Amino acid sequence: MFLSSLIDNRRTILRRQRRWLYIGLFWLGAVVTGLVAVFYARLIDFGYETFLRMVAAHWWLPLFVTPAVAALGVWITRRWFPGSEGSGIPQVIATLHDTRLLGPRLLTLRILIGKTAVSFLAILGGFTIGREGPTIHVGAALMYSLRRFYPARLRSIYGVGLEHKLALAGAAAGLSAAFNAPLAGVVFAIEELTRSFEQRTSGVLITAIIFAGVVSLALQGNYVYFGTIAIDGHFPNLLVVAVMMVGILAGVAGGAFCWLLLNTPRWMPAQLLSLRANSPVLFGAACGLFIAVIGVASGGHLFGSGYAEARSMLEGHEKFGAAYPLLKIASMVGSYLPGTPGGLFAPSLAIGAGIGNALHMIFGQMQLPMLIALGMVGYLAAVTQSPITAFVIVIEMINGHALVISLMATALISSQVSKFFAPPLYDALAQRYLAKL
Repeated sequence: MFLSSLIDNRRTILRRQRRWLYIGLFWLGAVVTGLVAVFYARLIDFGYETFLRMVAAHWWLPLFVTPAVAALGVWITRRWFPGSEGSGIPQVIATLHDTRLLGPRLLTLRILIGKTAVSFLAILGGFTIGREGPTIHVGAALMYSLRRFYPARLRSIYGVGLEHKLALAGAAAGLSAAFNAPLAGVVFAIEELTRSFEQRTSGVLITAIIFAGVVSLALQGNYVYFGTIAIDGHFPNLLVVAVMMVGILAGVAGGAFCWLLLNTPRWMPAQLLSLRANSPVLFGAACGLFIAVIGVASGGHLFGSGYAEARSMLEGHEKFGAAYPLLKIASMVGSYLPGTPGGLFAPSLAIGAGIGNALHMIFGQMQLPMLIALGMVGYLAAVTQSPITAFVIVIEMINGHALVISLMATALISSQVSKFFAPPLYDALAQRYLAKL
């Protein structure tokens, strides 16, 4: 009896030790992910500030620098960091479909370094990219790499599910730290990465997201990404009409953008398709020159993620013409065709802000920040076709709880309209990674 009790106690202690080791490495990874996300955010900000100083001194420099940076970025990515191209979210989704096979290819420390370095190079050249997608990819790669620290016995107990959970938690923690939006990280993991609610009760996943968010808060303060918008309690009679119009226009624009990225052979001239296939570095330089020309012609407002322009429109400091969202989409397409590492979230929010700003000419009696917020959530939902993630992200970024119902309705309308043009962008790109097998 005593021996049996002793054995049971020993087994209980071992189970608890394994459990705490399992949880502890998740927490450690989340903390490191938060630190890396903050470092990466500051690195990208430094790179874009350097580019702006260069443009302020010599307006014509992007015409030479941006094509050279594009060519160099394509060469480096293809030579040393294949798999780091684009936003990184399709790679994470593909890996979650087959963690054992794709994880060692797409979620490695080499990919982490390449994603960080080449996206920094791209923002130095003024490319229209954001840092959120790469942060998600980096977070997933970082957490996935922690599987090496689990003892073999523990890995055998949890199996492939351990690697799957590590990658999922890292990706969601990366979004949480990038936007200072922990709730958005949870919703993103459920809606975009897994497309199901099977992870909804995972306390380990949620605590990892929270830990990453806490690290971001500790280092950057309790900030709101775009600042708190000023919305009074008066909602105009035409709000329903505005929600429908913004949802439809943003859905068409976002769906068209997805169609352009997914169907290049159907619209790109044969000469460019041949150049892209046979001379990708030269094609990258051509895309860089295109970005530079329209960027210089716009007075520099098309360069970068568009964060400054979106915030300026939200705060009412500056208005841009109706052509701004269309030109920003063109610059965004030019940035992604060569395979430049960079995110879609921030540029999408800037394009959405431009749509809302343009519609203020029609709905002049409505508060401008309200229209811009609707445009932001509409275009982001159209590009991702993840309406819940889109409106949660925007609510947390603008502290726009007064607009919850309006933002939700706009996101749902635009995501449905977008489906007429293209399938979910990230899922479609993830299927291409899986097809390469």
